[in-house]
Amino acid sequence: MIYGGTRAPALLFFGDIAVFAISLWITLFIRTGALPKSTLLEDHLGPFALLFLVWILVFYMSGLYGKGTILLKSHLPQALLRTQVANIVLAALFFFLVPGVGIAPKTNLAIYLAVSLLLIFLWRLAIYPRISVSNSRSRAVLIAEGPDANHLKNEMNGNARYPLIFVDMLSPSDFLALSDEGRKALIPDDVDAIVADIPACNAHGLLPVLYDLPRGIGNYDIVDFTDLYEEVFDRIPLSLLDQGWFIEHVAEEDPLWYTIPKRLIDLVGGLSMGLVTVLAVPFVWLTLKLEGPGALFISQDRIGKHGSRMRVYKFRSMSGNNRASGSWVGEDELRVTKVGAILRQTSLDEFPQFWNILKGDISLIGPRNDIEGLGKRLEAELPYYSMRYRVTPGITGWAQINQQYEQGNLSPQSVEETKVRLAYDFYYLKHRSLGLDLVIALKTIKRMFFRLSNW
Repeated sequence: MIYGGTRAPALLFFGDIAVFAISLWITLFIRTGALPKSTLLEDHLGPFALLFLVWILVFYMSGLYGKGTILLKSHLPQALLRTQVANIVLAALFFFLVPGVGIAPKTNLAIYLAVSLLLIFLWRLAIYPRISVSNSRSRAVLIAEGPDANHLKNEMNGNARYPLIFVDMLSPSDFLALSDEGRKALIPDDVDAIVADIPACNAHGLLPVLYDLPRGIGNYDIVDFTDLYEEVFDRIPLSLLDQGWFIEHVAEEDPLWYTIPKRLIDLVGGLSMGLVTVLAVPFVWLTLKLEGPGALFISQDRIGKHGSRMRVYKFRSMSGNNRASGSWVGEDELRVTKVGAILRQTSLDEFPQFWNILKGDISLIGPRNDIEGLGKRLEAELPYYSMRYRVTPGITGWAQINQQYEQGNLSPQSVEETKVRLAYDFYYLKHRSLGLDLVIALKTIKRMFFRLSNW
C-alpha cells in the first residue's frame, strides 16, 4: 500500500515536480496566448528548474512528504496554501535579486501562483488519494483509553476505506508498565504507526519511551490520537479535553483579518435575510392564520457570546411559546405545527433573526445558541459546555451540517445528542476560519435545497 509506505513520498515527489512543470507551461501559454516555443521554454526552464528543487525542499521542510501529512488530510489545504505562497515569494526574491536572469517574471509569477495553486490542490487532494489506494492497510498500535479511543478503533478497523488498521490497543499506563522486550513485542517491525494520546503519554512520562524505543523512530510514525480522531469524525474527542486544551485553542481573541471580513459578510447576509423576511411575512401570516390561532412571531431569551443574554424573534413554528424554556421537544405541551414543520425544514423560521445579526448578537456562522433555560440545564450536566460561547453564536454551524439527529428532529433533543453537537462545536472553535465558514455556508445551502427536494 502507498499510504504510509516508502512509495508514498516518491509518488508525491514526482507528482509535485510534474505539477510545477505543467504549471510553468500553462503560465507561458496564458501569457503569450499561443503554444510556448521551444526557445521560450528553454529560457524559463533553466531558472525554474533550480526553483523547483528549492520548492521541493520547502515542501519537505513543511512536512508535506511526512507520513502524518499523508495519513491526516484535514490540515492539508491550509498547509499547501501557505507553502506555495512562500515558494512564490522565494521565486520573486530570486528573480529580482539574482543578477543575470534574462527573463521578466513579474506577470508570469502572478499567473504561475494561481495556476500552480489550482493544480497542486487538484493533484494532492483529488488525484493522489485515488491512485494511492490499495487493497492493504498500514498497521498501527493505539496507545489511548476511554470511550473515544474505543470508538476510533472500532470505526477504523470496521471500515476498509481507512488507511490504518489497529493491531493492538492499550492504555498509556499499561504501555509504560511493559518491559523493553514487551514493548518490542507489542510493536513489531511491520507496524507503520503509533497513534498515541500525546497529553496523556506526556503526563505519564511516556514520550521519551515512545521516541527512544530500541528499534528507533525511523521505522514508524507517531500520530497524535486527537488529530486522527478529528480527521475521521470531524469533531473533538470530549473524553480527552482538559483546561489546557481550551487555553491552547480557544482562549485567544480572533485576529482582525478574520473578524472584519466575517462581520462584513454577516452584514450582507443579515440585510438579505431581512429582505426575505419582509417578503415572506404576508404568506407566513396567512398560512398560520388558516392553520389556527396564534401569533406570527415568537420571542426567545437566548444565550450569547460570553454567556450574555439576548432576545431573538422567529416565525412561530409551534403551538405556543415558552420564552426561556428548559425543555426538549415533547417534554411540555407544545408541539410543532404543520406550517411550523415547513418553516423549520426551509429554515425560514430563523430569518427574523436578521436584526440580531445586524446588531452583532449573532453571526451567520457559529455554534448554535440555546434558549436560556435549556442552556443553563446543559451547563450543569456537561463539563466545559459554556466554553462554546467563547465565540459569537450563529444561525448555522459545523454541528448543524454534520450531525444526524433522531428522525424528524432538526436539533438535539437529549443530553447524548448534545454531547455530539458539543464535540462538533469544539472542532469549529479550534479550526474556525473564513475557509471553514465558507464550507459551512455552502453545505447549509445544499441541505436546504435537499430538504426542499424531498417534499
